[in-house]
Amino acid sequence: MADSPDANEFACRIVDAFRAYNDDFGAITRQAKQRFETRNWIAGQADAAERIDLYDKSVNRAVHVLKRDLGDCSFDKALWHQIRDAYAREITEFADSEFYKTFFSSITRRIFTTIGVDENVEFVALDVEHDAARAGWANLRTYSNRGELGFLIDELLSDYAFAVPYRDIDTTIQFVSAEIEAYVLACHDSSKVLKVEALEAIFYRSTRAYIVGRMEGRDWTAPLVIALKNSDEGILADAVILSDNDVGMLFGITRSYFHVDLETVGAAVSFLKSLMPRKAIAEIYTVLGRAKQGKTEQYRSLMRHLEEAPDQFIRAPGDKGMVMEVFTLRSYNVVFKVIRDHFAWPKSISRRGVMDKYRLVFRRDRAGRLIDAQEFRRLRFPKDTFEQALLDDLLSECGQTCRIENGDVVIEHVYLERCLRPLNLYLREVNEKQEIQAAIDYGQAIRDLARSNIFAGDLLLKNFGVTRHGRVIFYDYDELCLVTECNFRKIPTPRDDMEEMYADAWFYVGPNDIFPEQFINFLGFSEAAKAAFMKHHADLLDADFWNGIKRAHESRGFLEVLPYSAKLWTEHRGGLIVASISES
Repeated sequence: MADSPDANEFACRIVDAFRAYNDDFGAITRQAKQRFETRNWIAGQADAAERIDLYDKSVNRAVHVLKRDLGDCSFDKALWHQIRDAYAREITEFADSEFYKTFFSSITRRIFTTIGVDENVEFVALDVEHDAARAGWANLRTYSNRGELGFLIDELLSDYAFAVPYRDIDTTIQFVSAEIEAYVLACHDSSKVLKVEALEAIFYRSTRAYIVGRMEGRDWTAPLVIALKNSDEGILADAVILSDNDVGMLFGITRSYFHVDLETVGAAVSFLKSLMPRKAIAEIYTVLGRAKQGKTEQYRSLMRHLEEAPDQFIRAPGDKGMVMEVFTLRSYNVVFKVIRDHFAWPKSISRRGVMDKYRLVFRRDRAGRLIDAQEFRRLRFPKDTFEQALLDDLLSECGQTCRIENGDVVIEHVYLERCLRPLNLYLREVNEKQEIQAAIDYGQAIRDLARSNIFAGDLLLKNFGVTRHGRVIFYDYDELCLVTECNFRKIPTPRDDMEEMYADAWFYVGPNDIFPEQFINFLGFSEAAKAAFMKHHADLLDADFWNGIKRAHESRGFLEVLPYSAKLWTEHRGGLIVASISES
């Protein structure tokens, strides 16, 4: 009889597998600096997609090798219990040990196709909880104000050097200093900045690099994020982001992930949480590119909520969808989206097609207008946590995905998203000023998506939501497609009275044909909201606008959508060109 596999040996092999993944993750991440310096944005987009795919590839590779070498013992839970314990001992003193644990659990869940949690062969939620005390201190650079803020900013910027020089370092220092001083005057009664602390690592995303830190006064602190742009003439400070809300939006769930080379991720998470106390730890992990750890933290938070609160799953507010059954918890800010077994006419997409749309969104720049959807498999919840009407619909309309097993509801596949207020409901609940603002931002959302090569497809208001900041976000992806895949057309002029009287189109309409001038007919805006939309976004109803965007994507391959506004705390611009969304 062959000797039993050595649990310690296989534990060490899984440690090595995670380190290989982490090394590859770091190598891709570190390329961001060169992409910024050379302004190679297309390569940067490819890096982002490659890094997103890396985790699943690494786990699948590890599963394949382990199953091959364990042979008949691959499904021996007693052995895997020993491997898990040996693995826990091996990583006890490691920084970011929660990442190692999540990686291990990903492997065992795929081997055993675990439903819910199997604490015998994986790490339970509390084992991987973020521990600020254990994470230690982030690597910070500290700068003291020795009399003039400009000296402090000069010292700070000199520590963040690139292969490309600053365009005009003196003007950049003046601009950053003036913005900070104007903010302090407006918000802290002329108190001065005493100290600035900034993370050593630079944050990269799309076309910008960010210095991320905080300022301290005598009795106050505030975030400090300096956005750097690499222009034709050199690097300049494009914006100084100082408010909690603006920093929170920069690190938001509707943005693509940062590339930042952190020595200890947990320590940086703790620091960022201090800047954005309302932001969930799960979202911070995710926006740093650690999407799997973000999912783990989200699941842990959800399970803790269900243990501590007498909550119940109910149907989410809004119109019932044709593709998804959408539900939520009464007191938890997340929606759950399960794909229906069958889609009513006129939907022609398949289940696989829906999943491909979500994967498309996951792998590309979301331009601040597409919500991050986390994909979960084989979740288990107590049956009595579901409202009966909702449970009946899940079992009858999503029976391929949902079932009752041993008194629990098992959901084989589900997407979790932040809960937003559906735009159509929001517009009925707010005053006219807020309604007008939402209509304008709805148009801006469509415009921003177009610049990221996304056409929402179904532009009905019910498919958009509103964040707590009043920002309009798109969240219904089954008809989403690339702008470059669409054929935008003007409606032909009827040739005679008979053609003009046809109820349906009298001309040929291809499968990818889009007629923008029809958009406004289906939106259901009030007169005031419609007027505001037309004042700011009438060009969205013109095929020429869309074909211009399409040509730009085809010729240049990249259009910019900034994750912040060009508003300034000062009224002057210090001689700098402040980029805007209309910049080419």
